[in-house]
Amino acid sequence: MTGVSLIIAFVVAIAAMILLISKLRVHPFLAILLVSLVLALLAGIPLTQIPGVIGSGFASTFTSIGIVIILGAFIGTVLEKTGAALRLADMVIRMVGRKRPALAMELMGWVVSIPVFCDSGFVILDPIRRAMVRKTGVSSVAMTVCLSCGLYVAHVFIPPTPGPLAAAQALGLENNLLLVIGIGVLCSVFPLIAGYFFARAIGRKVRSEDEMDGNNVGDAGSYEALKAGFGRLPSGLGSVAPLIVPILLMAVSSVASMAHWTGWGADICLFLGTPIMALAVGAVLAICLLFSSGKGKYFYSLTNDTLRTVGPILFVTAAGGVLGKVIASSDMVNYITAHADTVKSIGIFFPFLLAAVLKTAQGSSTVAITTTAGIVAPLMAALGFVTPVDAALVVVAIGAGAMTVSHANDSYFWVVTSFGKLFIHDGYRTQTLMTLVIGLASMLEVFLLSLLF
Repeated sequence: MTGVSLIIAFVVAIAAMILLISKLRVHPFLAILLVSLVLALLAGIPLTQIPGVIGSGFASTFTSIGIVIILGAFIGTVLEKTGAALRLADMVIRMVGRKRPALAMELMGWVVSIPVFCDSGFVILDPIRRAMVRKTGVSSVAMTVCLSCGLYVAHVFIPPTPGPLAAAQALGLENNLLLVIGIGVLCSVFPLIAGYFFARAIGRKVRSEDEMDGNNVGDAGSYEALKAGFGRLPSGLGSVAPLIVPILLMAVSSVASMAHWTGWGADICLFLGTPIMALAVGAVLAICLLFSSGKGKYFYSLTNDTLRTVGPILFVTAAGGVLGKVIASSDMVNYITAHADTVKSIGIFFPFLLAAVLKTAQGSSTVAITTTAGIVAPLMAALGFVTPVDAALVVVAIGAGAMTVSHANDSYFWVVTSFGKLFIHDGYRTQTLMTLVIGLASMLEVFLLSLLF
């Protein structure tokens, strides 16, 4: 099967995958593998080659980013369990000012979600949100939306979160993660601004359950009591070091590579600046933080919890790599390349729209990112994306689509509505509409940047 018929088969396969995941509740790992196998058969890949194609696509993901994902998740777990996440929150509040609690909440979420998943990040920071609502009298809904926005933007844009990390690997940027981080940070500006003003506006129109009951928001006591529950919080330097040091190491490595440094010093910089070694250094600093906080006895259990958490993500990510390898091995790439003018007319909006369809249909941002990246990777040249900056912008465009929109089939939707004490219909007015606003704002920024680079 070739040409238009193969494109049609591909569309049907993606629709079938969405149906399997969203309606029939088949696990994404099995659904993606099944669709990949069927598509390989329809694409006419020789039967004797299909096992090798599947194995190659699966193994390549683990080879490049498996350890990085595990180390990044471990750092996030330590920050959560030691109270370092709260220390980071305090630092953000001091920088932004207590007179702008909603903005502080948004930036706090954005910082914490770089290593911590948005779902668990909301749970971690929700007691702070409630305490700040009690202390300041700001709309609980506005604070909920701002926190959700900040967490979500970093979750889909900035490695070492597994989604953008997997997309970076699929698009050939596994050794240039600093660029992806930089573009992700830059492209966070528009959605954070849009999310903040949307939160302020919707906070005047929607009230949470506890606000309607006239009860005080939050039952965790004061902000200080919440922090006291962790005992002695880590220092600011100790809390931020596991995040900042890996980024600095990758930055120095990039400088050494671009400046063509030579000698043993350059070798050390390049060695420590690879993502695996940089995150390993961050993990060592996190372990030091764990023991210095008097929680060293939890080292084994935290490691075990991390592996249990990232296991499903790794397998879904690897399955996305299989789908991408099948597409790359089929005639689809050649056909699209031959008709590149049609696809190029969509340009940077193609990965955004594809990720948005997958996200809205099946709910998981990580599945939407990894699947879209696997589909787009073989088509990068046909789409006209040839430079590392182009590829980094595609990663962010995929992330923007992967948060457009969050609704009832998304676990994050239920985390936000449940902890934010929102009625379900108000969840659509707040969380769902907010993700549409910030997704479009993100794509606008990506498009403008694509015109400059």
